[in-house]
Amino acid sequence: MKWNSIRTKMIVFMLLPIVICIVAAMIVSYSHTTASLRTRAVEENTNLLYQGYLNIDSMLQEINRVSLSVYSDAEFYRQLDAGYDDISANISIYSSLNYMYKAIPGAYQVYLYGIKDNKATMITQETPKRWQDPAPYPASALPEKELLQIQTTHPSHHYGLLSPFPQATKEQVFTLHRRIEKIPTNQAIGYLSIDLKLSALFGIINQLYDKSKENLYIIDAEGNLVYTEDETLLGKPLQDDWYGKPAAGFTGDQGSFEMNGAVFIYQRIQSTGADWTLVKQIPVSNLLGEANQAAKINAVLFGVALLVIITAIVLISIRITSPIKRLSTYMNQVKIGNLQVDVAPAGNDEVGVLTERFRDMMDTLNNLILREYKLELSSKDNQLRALQAQINPHFLNNTLQIIGTLALELKVPQIYTLISSLGKMMRYSMNNDERTVTLKDELEHAKAYIELQKERFENRFAFHYEIEDSLLQVPMPKMILQPIMENYFKHGIDLSESGGWISLTATKDTEGNMAIIVQNNGALIPDDKLRRLQSGLALSGAEQVKPGEDEPDGKTSSIGLINVLTRLRLVYGENAELIVANLKPDGVRITLKFKVQDESGE
Repeated sequence: MKWNSIRTKMIVFMLLPIVICIVAAMIVSYSHTTASLRTRAVEENTNLLYQGYLNIDSMLQEINRVSLSVYSDAEFYRQLDAGYDDISANISIYSSLNYMYKAIPGAYQVYLYGIKDNKATMITQETPKRWQDPAPYPASALPEKELLQIQTTHPSHHYGLLSPFPQATKEQVFTLHRRIEKIPTNQAIGYLSIDLKLSALFGIINQLYDKSKENLYIIDAEGNLVYTEDETLLGKPLQDDWYGKPAAGFTGDQGSFEMNGAVFIYQRIQSTGADWTLVKQIPVSNLLGEANQAAKINAVLFGVALLVIITAIVLISIRITSPIKRLSTYMNQVKIGNLQVDVAPAGNDEVGVLTERFRDMMDTLNNLILREYKLELSSKDNQLRALQAQINPHFLNNTLQIIGTLALELKVPQIYTLISSLGKMMRYSMNNDERTVTLKDELEHAKAYIELQKERFENRFAFHYEIEDSLLQVPMPKMILQPIMENYFKHGIDLSESGGWISLTATKDTEGNMAIIVQNNGALIPDDKLRRLQSGLALSGAEQVKPGEDEPDGKTSSIGLINVLTRLRLVYGENAELIVANLKPDGVRITLKFKVQDESGE
């Protein structure tokens, strides 16, 4: 469709506001939906992490409560303060530590160091109860101002008690360290360390996030990882760019922020001996999954609605503009000389009134012509044309127009098409004022020639061409393409078959080199004739190849192609080429090559 047509403008200007409104509605709806999903997800996960905080805090408080049993167990406290050497004292100590071990779900081992007797005792699931006489293990020795501390997740160890403990597989644990003091003074009488398996947190953590879509972190006050899915990072500083340094980006006890295509929701856990931060990472793509799904559904519905709308608009525009197109066709008929065109009614609207006025005008015009000029012209003009036919080459062209008009009057459009094609060829060939034409002119002349040949050979061949619009204005000598195509009908076409074809293509590279290729699937040129033809073309027309006696029409085709090449070189210089080659299994390719002038004329 052409932009300057009413139909195109109607379709565009009716579709444009509809598309804009629908797209705007989709964008607003998507933005509102995504914003609502973000807000809802942040609220839900904030509440979820707060519940997780309460559960973790409850677990840590329970561990702390169990560790305080060292003060509530008077016998244990007295023996730790006074020292213990006999078997009964050892049994009492073992019993108290074993109670702590059994009372804490997920406990891995319990370590006690008594300062009075310089003795270490450990309860573990891997070995029998043991005690040794080393110094207190450094990790369990708390600073003087801290009574309780929870150590970040780390691989389990035996607090320096290497023998007779076996070297078992290390477990990821976090540890509660407590300094036992002599009340009411601050004097330390022992150290208690309780190792808990990291799996003790799993029951709480697994309820807080979806492992397949989200990530969860527990970070201590120093920025070390208490929990993450990657066990190789446990106990190490978190290096992700969204975290940076400890406590970066976290304000208050809970909140959220968005970074790197993900939403981060955090909850601070401040419990006895622990200052942790619980962080949940949710990719935006997962967060907005529902919105994206809704957007896809809306897009499909939009496409269906747009298709229905386009169909309706096109049908309406065709209904409105078809009478205008028919009126234009009537005018073209009058333009070519058909004054007896049958103008059909077009309805009662403005276009119908215009069509009716045009029909009245044609009736009036025909009546005037018949009344004033027809009789006189029928006698004098025929005498004048008979005289002019001897000196004016346009006589034949005008005669063809009269025959074409008569064919239309007799409603034989096929004859009119052939006469019109022959008329185009004659006008093109008789216009001697133009030595150089455009590729578009040559193409139109070739198409008219092809139309005549289709009638002659009863449509036993097909013609197709492929030329970019930007190449149609390339200048070239007149009568170049027809002589090349003519060889196919003289020598190549198979009259017993109907699958013949001839094609025309034109290309130009970035350096201005032009190539025009004419191909067909006709008979091959015999090798000896092809060599002589190629030799003649190589001589640039200076010497014409003389065909042998077995080539009655070879001279014509050779001279014709050499003439084409000679005229091409007169326009584009000696570098212009005409190449003839056979195709396999059958057919001939003729290629014209020349360099197109640039805007400067070089």
